[in-house]
Amino acid sequence: MKKQLVTAMAIGAGLLMATSAGAVITGSKHDLSPTGPGGGLATGNNPEDQLCIYCHTPHHSNTAVTDAPLWNHEVTATAAFTLYTSVTLDATTTQPNGVSRLCLSCHDGTVALDSFGGMAGTAGTIAGIGTGSGNVGTDLSNDHPISFVYDTALATADGELWDPATRAAGTGTIQSEWLFSGNSFECASCHDVHNGTGFNPMLNADNNGSGLCLTCHNK
Repeated sequence: MKKQLVTAMAIGAGLLMATSAGAVITGSKHDLSPTGPGGGLATGNNPEDQLCIYCHTPHHSNTAVTDAPLWNHEVTATAAFTLYTSVTLDATTTQPNGVSRLCLSCHDGTVALDSFGGMAGTAGTIAGIGTGSGNVGTDLSNDHPISFVYDTALATADGELWDPATRAAGTGTIQSEWLFSGNSFECASCHDVHNGTGFNPMLNADNNGSGLCLTCHNK
């Protein structure tokens, strides 16, 4: 289940092989190894000839992080985000939390990308994250809202959302596959950080014909 994505991942074989049923991290945008698309982290910590070390570590992990196993990267802690608002938005958004904070640790531009392993990093760019479209910044007002409760009550109040408890997604429902603790909608509700599906840009489902969007939006 997606809401157990960061707690149920097999640390042993999963981290060593970096594989999944649909695709692999190797060669994806999250492959930050020296042979990956970005050519490794050029400054700061010495580039590691590994795939997983930038986010996960087998030893001496950040025990304050409970939303991902054996977390190894500096976490966005002090950034204040400008949230998405709309007169049509029925959800109540909050400052990004949980697993979304981990995503934003690389994608909000406030934390050095090579700040992993307890070291202060210096690298500003890799694979377009630092200055390209991968850097969403701290202004999320033009991005899909995250860190809000998506449940039956919201779907009923909105009238144009499918009920996540019954709407099919993946091998289960939106609620069981794509939502996190407390039915929270987060970055990883749309994006598969481990590239398990192979749908670009690292999506949880094929978005041809807006398929991914229409899984939740009743249009």
